Amino acid sequence: MHAALMATYARQPVAFERGAGVWLWDTRGERYLDALSGIAVCGLGHAHPEVAHAIAEQAATLVHTSNLYQVPLQAQLAERLVALSGLEEAFFCNSGAEANEAAIKIARKYGHGRGIGVPTVVVADGSFHGRTLATLSATGNRKVQAGFEPLVQGFTRVPYDDLEALQRVAEHQRDVVAVLLEPVQGEGGIRVPSAQYLAGVRALCDQHGWLLMLDEIQTGMGRSGRWFAYQHAGIKPDVMTLAKGLANGVPIGACLAGGRAAGVLQPGNHGSTFGGNPLACRAALTTLDIIGRDALPQRAGELGAWLLGALRERLSGCAGVVDVRGLGLLIGIELDRPCGKLVQMALDKHLLINVTAERVVRLLPPLVMSDQEATLLVDTLCPLIVDFCAGT
Repeated sequence: MHAALMATYARQPVAFERGAGVWLWDTRGERYLDALSGIAVCGLGHAHPEVAHAIAEQAATLVHTSNLYQVPLQAQLAERLVALSGLEEAFFCNSGAEANEAAIKIARKYGHGRGIGVPTVVVADGSFHGRTLATLSATGNRKVQAGFEPLVQGFTRVPYDDLEALQRVAEHQRDVVAVLLEPVQGEGGIRVPSAQYLAGVRALCDQHGWLLMLDEIQTGMGRSGRWFAYQHAGIKPDVMTLAKGLANGVPIGACLAGGRAAGVLQPGNHGSTFGGNPLACRAALTTLDIIGRDALPQRAGELGAWLLGALRERLSGCAGVVDVRGLGLLIGIELDRPCGKLVQMALDKHLLINVTAERVVRLLPPLVMSDQEATLLVDTLCPLIVDFCAGT
């Protein structure tokens, strides 16, 4: 770590200086297969030529004016996202945490509008919604909350993928205004809920007048096999948050609202200095163009299914493997023990992976990964897991 940097990250001993597609090169010229995409950010891979051209052209034209003025590219991006999602309006910010902050503010203002003095948002165990104080408080992970008390009040936690628990909340709490969930828990270990779960939550929200708010920051932008993971369940949320893959690495977040949530925020209720500036919106619009043109959601679904099958076959005899699960190109390999050491073992083989929830190898490869690169991923990773579980 450099002495001038706050020690907020346990960084790996490597620095990258350039990339192309699914590949990164370090400062020594060594090449690595990136199966993490900057944590689900670079869905189009690194240095995509069309995105690079759009960024350069926009930077040479206009980067920022602020939201004191009309931003035509922002309006275009909002229209595109509204059309894809079926929601009605969008607010732009700079990150996923900020998008979730906007969602929480919508829920609270919605609740106050219904005469609820202390609006409560139901969240799930194992969730991750960000590191600001409100999103940290909403997160279902005591480890990341420790040391930052007092937490923000107004959240009730239930087990994930448990409709009965949510029904009990409905029976006993009258101050609930919204439910905030990830369609697939990412940081929580790539936990994919049962097929009926999201539809059941939608029905409960409708029954009680709650907002259904879905955090699609990691699952959105085609990664799950659809544009947004909730589309697999045949439902539509009232609020959806996006970030990560929205502009292929240029920082941007979005909070979309529809139904009961549309129109809740009015002038002066919320804002962002940098949010939705011309540079970020141009990058996002170009990213959307490419995802749609190249049918990358469909590609993510097909390649993800192949990867799941290949990983399950190769690891079927490994006693330490508890489960191989996923949706599209969100894949988790759960082991029966903490497996953080696998990150360095993979790095030594020039493969970039991640371990989350202590025991889950998380794979979030670029949506543009080829069949040959996917095969290389399986051929490199599976022997490492087998060796790790064998203690060799």
